[in-house]
Amino acid sequence: MYRYDAYDQKLVDERVIQFANQTERYLAGELSEDEYRPLRLQNGVYIQKHAPMLRIAVPYGNLRSDQVRKLAHIARTYDKGYGHFSTRQNMQFNWPKLETIPTILGELATVQMHAIQTSGNCIRNVTSDPFAGVAADEAIDPRPWCEILRQWSTFHPEFAFLPRKFKIAVNGAKDDRAVIRAHDIGLELVKNDAGELGFRVFAGGGLGRTPIIGQEISPFVAWPHLLTYCEAILRVYNRFGRRDNMYKARIKILVKALGVEAFREQVESEWAHLKDGPATLTQAEVDRIATCFVDPAYADLPATDAGYSAALAENKPFAAWAKRNVRAHKRPGYASVVLSLKKTGIAPGDITDVQLDTVADFADRFSFGEVRVTHEQNVVLADVRQSDLFELWQAARDAGLATPNIGLLTDIICCPGGDFCNLANAKSIPIAESVQRRFDDLDYLHDIGEIELNISGCMNACGHHHVGHIGILGVDKNNEEWYQITIGGRQGNDAGLGKVIGPSFAAADVPDVIETLIETYIAHRHEDELFIDTVHRIGVEPFKQAVYGDKTPAQRKVANG
Repeated sequence: MYRYDAYDQKLVDERVIQFANQTERYLAGELSEDEYRPLRLQNGVYIQKHAPMLRIAVPYGNLRSDQVRKLAHIARTYDKGYGHFSTRQNMQFNWPKLETIPTILGELATVQMHAIQTSGNCIRNVTSDPFAGVAADEAIDPRPWCEILRQWSTFHPEFAFLPRKFKIAVNGAKDDRAVIRAHDIGLELVKNDAGELGFRVFAGGGLGRTPIIGQEISPFVAWPHLLTYCEAILRVYNRFGRRDNMYKARIKILVKALGVEAFREQVESEWAHLKDGPATLTQAEVDRIATCFVDPAYADLPATDAGYSAALAENKPFAAWAKRNVRAHKRPGYASVVLSLKKTGIAPGDITDVQLDTVADFADRFSFGEVRVTHEQNVVLADVRQSDLFELWQAARDAGLATPNIGLLTDIICCPGGDFCNLANAKSIPIAESVQRRFDDLDYLHDIGEIELNISGCMNACGHHHVGHIGILGVDKNNEEWYQITIGGRQGNDAGLGKVIGPSFAAADVPDVIETLIETYIAHRHEDELFIDTVHRIGVEPFKQAVYGDKTPAQRKVANG
């Protein structure tokens, strides 16, 4: 992992002192709310329904065990004993007191963490594949490039006040696990016919009020020009992006308004002034960053551990967990493990201080002291020996971190919603719990197979409902909370947006609607066909007819006993 040098540490330490002074002045009445607002946003502080919310940066989802322990300490000392991992691989605390936040930032700085650019109209946390560097299908490790982008974008004076927030994601594997096509800039590491390394560049993607899948701007940008090309895109956006209407200020609106060809021409024209300039990357700079991402001290192990194979054969609960939560690793004898934060009754993505300490202990004991955060709001131990998997499973089960549901219906992506967020139209967490309780039968979940269900409490789409196989959106209907359902969205290489099946539902009806969608899928699926494939094969209409028909879902459930 990347570790701060003296310059990095000084920069973060000075920002802590600066914000402490600004907060002190605000609390003393020397700064108005309008004056203080941009200052707190620059340091990741939002004002939510009940308390301030502090969003802490987790660059491309990578954490050391000492950093995880620091998050545990902050959770129990300054919050209510838990934190929340977001879809941008960051950590959020929902209950800190404003006067304690500078102290929290000071503590974070001691373990090389901060909250810089986790909010505001700037370049946000760069996200990536949580299995970067270890995935069996990876062609190129994206982490050094994520770090280069992070260093370039942090405190970049030209991009501190963009028309709106700006998000970048990078993927280097065969399968896109970073949802790059739903970002302002999506970068795919590729090699051209000559074997040269570069990037396939997408731009104009995003969800929210106007969901759009990003379009290819360039099929290949050679690696030395990564920063200058991204800078060209941002300059075009900064110049032409709308500032008169925040709902139309994202780059996706600009790309759509200009058309991809005209936008590309603008970028290429701007790039002509930047290409081969001071921001051109050198091999020495790339090598400097790459040295932070070398492989750990892997042992030479057989491809399959005999004890692991025996445990799979003898213990059905362990085998069910391994099937869902254990992933292939590039090194023989190793595996990557997803620790589920989706236990029924717990808000998706929430993790207690005790669990954070436990995860840090697991990291030190089983995975070279490193932890990853996923876009799906779970955590990963990337480098676990197969011979340790049974022991890890037992310990994770005791800690409430071994629900075998990764990729299944109850592995729900969910924003904090109306329980916390001022922008939300409806609550998300109770809906997630109601669906989890309806489908708490793990045997049934495994039978129906992989289904991604995403929930957002408003059109800002922090729960990424548009790209869920099933998406749930909270809407306001006559000052009441209702929920609109979409189906057919997907992440990955074939990312696409879901289609609304019809009018919205009351909260109490949502589990019945989901159950009807699942029953319709089972009735129409081919052998071994996944939910998403059935939807795309037969279309939305059969699902719509099954859900609406002549009766409400609740009435139909009563009639069916």
